[in-house]
Amino acid sequence: MSKKKKTLIVIGVLLVTLLSFVGGRVYSKYFARVKGEGIAQVATWNFKVNGQEEQVQTINLQSAYNNATLIENKIAPGTNGNFEIVVDATGSDVGINYTIDFRNEQNKPTNLKFIYNNKEYNSITELTQVLSGTINSDEENKRKTFPIQWKWEYETGKTNDEIVANDRIDTQDAKNISNYTFDVIVSGTQVSPNV
Repeated sequence: MSKKKKTLIVIGVLLVTLLSFVGGRVYSKYFARVKGEGIAQVATWNFKVNGQEEQVQTINLQSAYNNATLIENKIAPGTNGNFEIVVDATGSDVGINYTIDFRNEQNKPTNLKFIYNNKEYNSITELTQVLSGTINSDEENKRKTFPIQWKWEYETGKTNDEIVANDRIDTQDAKNISNYTFDVIVSGTQVSPNV
């Protein structure tokens, strides 16, 4: 190859390189890249019932009675007591709709009654209708306590005939019932932000 041809090839390669560099700079002159980050903090969810997140402790009616009158932690006519259900959304950044539901009530003594807010109920499942509400996200106190009383009167009725009839019912219940049970289901759901 001649010297002239070699020089032309080298000049050609240099021109192509120079043009691609200059051309690239011209095109990139109008190109800009701005980098940023997307950030969103996720609201905290916290919902506890009686201090537990997943399972409610057993509600034990026989925990409040007079030991001198009963044997082996059993309830009977003339006993009474109370228990509490505590719904706690402390630490949650969102509002919570809660419901306290009692299901599968079985073997309830007929004359056993429940009291909530000074109103008497014949069955624990009747309380389901009144134990629901909302804890708003901006409330200062996000803890709700529901004190529930129970009683099984020693004598039930106003007249002598009613008392005798209810004594028979209590006696029959004592013969047929060994365990009174019900399920407690407490649910918490985030309040819809569109409301």
